[in-house]
Amino acid sequence: MRSPPEKVFEYFASIRADDGEVFMTPADLMRALVPVFPPSESNLVRDGYLRGERRPGELHCAPSNFFMLFDTNSDGLISFKEYLFFVTLLSIPESSFSVAFKMFDLDCNGKIDREEFKKVMTLMRAHNRQGAVQCTGLRAGHKLHGSLENGGLLEYFFGKNGKDLLEHDVFVQFLRNLHDEMVQLEFAHYDYKLRGTISAKDFALSMVASADLKHLSKLLDRVDDLDNQPNIHNIRITPEEFKSFAEIRRKLQPFSLALFSFGHINGLLTRNDLQRAAQQVCGIYLTDNVLDVIFHVFDTNEDGSLSSDEFVRVLQKREKDIAHPTEAGFFSFLSCCWHCSNANSISAKMLSS
Repeated sequence: MRSPPEKVFEYFASIRADDGEVFMTPADLMRALVPVFPPSESNLVRDGYLRGERRPGELHCAPSNFFMLFDTNSDGLISFKEYLFFVTLLSIPESSFSVAFKMFDLDCNGKIDREEFKKVMTLMRAHNRQGAVQCTGLRAGHKLHGSLENGGLLEYFFGKNGKDLLEHDVFVQFLRNLHDEMVQLEFAHYDYKLRGTISAKDFALSMVASADLKHLSKLLDRVDDLDNQPNIHNIRITPEEFKSFAEIRRKLQPFSLALFSFGHINGLLTRNDLQRAAQQVCGIYLTDNVLDVIFHVFDTNEDGSLSSDEFVRVLQKREKDIAHPTEAGFFSFLSCCWHCSNANSISAKMLSS
């Protein structure tokens, strides 16, 4: 079971206005979206908490100015509607970036103007987890209305005067940058002592942070056992290696298909299987250091192979957790656009008749 977006928002939001409405700071937004454990080199402890539970103070990285582009009324805070729009964009798979652009391009001229963007932005922020059509009004006590005239994202895309047009390649690169920002923030969290690299243990923690609770204790035991493995414990993971593993998650569909193709008939994978699948299908090279940590964590019986099903399940849950406020993600958004467009067309015809 995943929490609805309202509960996630309320849990992490730290600012409450006089009228009772709650808001996120940039740090709140990062805590809600980046699944992390305390860095292994910090003095934070988990005593008194469920293993895997994240506390509001645990993200150790500077607030992201990039995130504040989603502060659509420039008040320095993230409202529920802005949070919902952010996670909806974040849930769009890379294979659908171009499709997303075409949905924004309402007049099909190959470019997006500000008004087109605002119309689709309104639809994206207003649809709920189940894909039901609620393009206006209130939902679960959270305000979904409000002006978008002075938003940072609009100025970023369309200039201060709002007259610039947004091109396909710029939009696609923005979505890629959005995903990259998440990865950089997560790495910075674990790079607790600013060394420019993170320990094998922290890399392992980042891999299992979103695992199901029923599997988490077993995986955390494997992570803790890294302390007893001097040949792996002393490994340092670079930002490039960390990003490569994140790229695997973003290309999970072709990667998981490749794993089952490259793996043995019983579903077990060797190091070579995993490395070949990543490189030949996704164009991503997993270094020996990364493979050492992966196999230590997931090869629980230490026979030199791992279950493709268990490994992929952890990666899948990570991606679902990040995109969960939109439930079916981008395709729910497409459904919302379709139904809202039809409803608007019908209303227009009724008014004209």
